[in-house]
Amino acid sequence: MKKSFNIFGVMIDMSRNAVMSMDGLKRFLPLLKKMGYNCVMLYTEDTYEVDGEPYFGYMRGRYTKAEMKEIDAFATSLGITVIPCIQTLAHLNATFRWKKVPLDCDDILLTDDARTYELIDHMFETLSECFASRKIHIGMDEAHMLGRGAHLDKHGYETVNTIMKRHLDRICKIAEKYHYELMLWSDMYFRPWNNGRYMIPKCEMPKEIVESLPESVIPVYWDYYQSKESAYSDMIENHKQLSNKTWFAGGAWCWYGLIPYNRFTLESMIPALNACKKHGIKDVIFTMWGDDGAECSHFSQLPSLFYLAEYAKGNTDEAKIKEKFKRFCGIDFDEFMEIDCPNDVIPYEGKPCNPSKYMLYSDYFNDYLDYTIKQGAGEKYKGYAEKLRMTSKKSRRYGYVFDTAAKLCDVMEIKYELGLRTRNAYEAGDKAELKRLAENEYVEVARRLRVFAKAFEKQWMTDNKPHGFDVQHMRLGGLLYRTDACRQRILDYVNGKIDRIDELEETLLPYGEKEKSFNYNKAPLTATVNVIHHNHVE
Repeated sequence: MKKSFNIFGVMIDMSRNAVMSMDGLKRFLPLLKKMGYNCVMLYTEDTYEVDGEPYFGYMRGRYTKAEMKEIDAFATSLGITVIPCIQTLAHLNATFRWKKVPLDCDDILLTDDARTYELIDHMFETLSECFASRKIHIGMDEAHMLGRGAHLDKHGYETVNTIMKRHLDRICKIAEKYHYELMLWSDMYFRPWNNGRYMIPKCEMPKEIVESLPESVIPVYWDYYQSKESAYSDMIENHKQLSNKTWFAGGAWCWYGLIPYNRFTLESMIPALNACKKHGIKDVIFTMWGDDGAECSHFSQLPSLFYLAEYAKGNTDEAKIKEKFKRFCGIDFDEFMEIDCPNDVIPYEGKPCNPSKYMLYSDYFNDYLDYTIKQGAGEKYKGYAEKLRMTSKKSRRYGYVFDTAAKLCDVMEIKYELGLRTRNAYEAGDKAELKRLAENEYVEVARRLRVFAKAFEKQWMTDNKPHGFDVQHMRLGGLLYRTDACRQRILDYVNGKIDRIDELEETLLPYGEKEKSFNYNKAPLTATVNVIHHNHVE
């Protein structure tokens, strides 16, 4: 079979609270190798030890130098190359809290400051000891406000391209000391001259942009949102003007909550692979981001990862792929794909949405997201739970991810519509229904939440280090407390202790589309309309 790609790998996000444990990695990496992947990037913003930087990744579950060396040796024994994937410009928000590195604005390092380059040198020096690969991905993406904070105050206005070029030149000099070949995300070579947009139709790249990228640096084109091959083809053609060494980074969708989006992974990445093959892209990775808490287990993504690996090898026979997958993991392909179902409560329309996340945290009284609810749809969760529970009993290795998903559906069977049902009863003046909800549904959803929380914690601790689950404790604990508090206020209203529930006096205004799911992946903003964090660096 003709080899389509030289590098075919994944990038695992270790920076959004979930840092995979050594045990988790030692279970996951052999599966990747067996499927046909030969490269893994560990995306670590600050979750790795850096010599001379004790606060870098402090209390975040960072990988120690010993762990990084062990990961590299283990992966090498499998025939997998590990490439560090870090940040050297933006996305370093977690480390700024310690005030040990200079800030431009937002989450962006202050360029042209000696301390910034001392930090980067320490990063490279440490990583060069731990990983055999002489490639390193230095990030540098989404620095939207580059040069508009402290840099502007100190140096005056400069174009983003000017600052990027000078910053990258200094990093290249540091990289030379450690014999590193640099890779970076390419979006900042498009946004500044394109009104902030990255994905654009085929065009002629500005000469000054092309010339600002050193020939030695590999740009990585990332895109996980398209369903048409032509969109990927256009951007690949644009990138060819930047470099003939461009890599493509697609997405294995896992960053919208506890539930993966295996289906959209295939719908978006098969056209991407076709475009890569057509245009001679030889190096491909699939990013596995962890936005808003990294709740999703990567073991729940096996069917889409397997399918893409087979497709990349030239096997486009779906029946054969599914047959091989059953032998690979012991679960029928279509049955495994059903792990996506908790987000199907409103029919899928070809783009990812995550009602199983945002309606989990949606408030009972400040219930603005109830505008999107289709009444009666929540009953589907009962069937989803039964289906997922049956699968969980079939697999000793992967049953725990189905068990967690099933118990989430148990919660959502009640929680999905409980806020709307409460509001409807209140607006109708139906105190009997409010009393019934308080004495039944509110009690039962709290019980199910506790059961789900235990399953979720077991899943997390099976895959990851314990660090970061404190966030889930706070979210779910807050939800449990809020469930009880709302229940008590309903009873106070029904029993005449208070004469109104002020929040439910508010009219429910349009938000999103009526009776249509959408993507809203910010648990704190889902849980409340009130201010929980003032976004200001002290």
